[in-house]
Amino acid sequence: MSQLSRRGAVDMTLGSPMKQIVAFSLPLLAGNVFQQLYNMVDSIVVGNYVGSSALTAVGTGFPVVFLMASLFIGFSMGATVMIAQYTGAGDQDAAARTVDTLYSTLLLLIVPLSLLGVFLSGPLLTLIRVPAEAYEQAKVYCIVIFAGGVGSLGYNVNTGIMQGLGDSKTPLLFLAVSCVINIVLDLVFVLAFHLGVFGVALATILAQICSWIFGIFYINRKYPFLHIRFLQVKLDRTLLGQIVRLGVPSAIQQCQFSVAILIMQALINGFGNDFAAGFSAANKIDTFVFMPIQSFSTATTTFVGQNMGAGRMDRVKQGARSALVLSTVVCMVITAAVIPLRRPLLMLFNRESAVLAAGEAYLLRVVSPMFVLAIMFILSSVLRGAGATMVAMVASVVSQWGARVPAAYLLAHFFGPEELYWSYLIGWILGLAICLVVYVRGNWKNMGVVERRPELE
Repeated sequence: MSQLSRRGAVDMTLGSPMKQIVAFSLPLLAGNVFQQLYNMVDSIVVGNYVGSSALTAVGTGFPVVFLMASLFIGFSMGATVMIAQYTGAGDQDAAARTVDTLYSTLLLLIVPLSLLGVFLSGPLLTLIRVPAEAYEQAKVYCIVIFAGGVGSLGYNVNTGIMQGLGDSKTPLLFLAVSCVINIVLDLVFVLAFHLGVFGVALATILAQICSWIFGIFYINRKYPFLHIRFLQVKLDRTLLGQIVRLGVPSAIQQCQFSVAILIMQALINGFGNDFAAGFSAANKIDTFVFMPIQSFSTATTTFVGQNMGAGRMDRVKQGARSALVLSTVVCMVITAAVIPLRRPLLMLFNRESAVLAAGEAYLLRVVSPMFVLAIMFILSSVLRGAGATMVAMVASVVSQWGARVPAAYLLAHFFGPEELYWSYLIGWILGLAICLVVYVRGNWKNMGVVERRPELE
């Protein structure tokens, strides 16, 4: 057993890269399923018991919420890379100071972010042209989620810390419990108290706060070198600078992705409530297809981070190859299962024929070629884990704004609304090309935050 393992962190610098990535990814995958169940259960409950306008409200409200949260999530991703690299290098003091700095930043930003989100909910929903019958419900959903946003941000910070340490199993336990809480409260608030969209939003934030608090207690007990004190500000300016250097590109990447979603949502909302509701339902299914890609890519970031910190470039390359094979094959298998079952899956959310037709158009054009996204995401995660977060940001920005957004509007104008979804594939191909060129050139190998010791070369 390695020194890191004895201290509670999982050492990913030893053993088979394939087995390490699979073992790390499976809890992540299960955790992603539970996390998406928050919004999916909300959609199922309101879509079946409140109406299609409520389904549109929840679906269009989510990208607005994600836009405001993405800034801090990006910084958390930068800190995760640092924790992984310090863990690989065996520097637990630097890892602990990184955690303190990250939580202190959360303390300083959570209230301004929450207030900003509450005040901007209405204008943003107007900007993306939410259908009139869904506007008020969407506004209520966003305001409630923003008001309780500390639970979501806190949970994601805790998850990033544990993932950087190599622990992908524990967040799953907390998330499973909070997901059950969310489902129960959804049903109670909507069916028993008839609170509608307000009820599902309230259930979501209460469940997220539970998972966040559980995580704080666990981290403090499991990892004795970490001491999270929510009301204590301890900023290390040097480490904050590193977090900013690595986190700003990730934050920009997340923000621009959210803005692109909002612009796409505005285009989709322009085709009416049924088309928007179909998009919302199909997007929930698409999210589940994407989960293995997301899980493998997160595992790859941690694996690469730890091995970069340990100076094990041979294992970095082996892990990249293993992750590419795993992600691509699993994505194609899931796609082959989902496409034939697309209509029954969509009927879980709504049974109106126009909504189902709109949802099928999305799934056929977005899910079928998703293996391209799988390859792009793995390469991007290798670069991010190595410290080349700027490259991942550029690939994402060019993919979104140089291809997907303009292509969506052009395709919708010349060929009809159903064909706009081919813009996803166009954007993925361009982003993949950028990541592939940078990966092959190899400059990313010298971008780690930990100085390599001569004996590790």
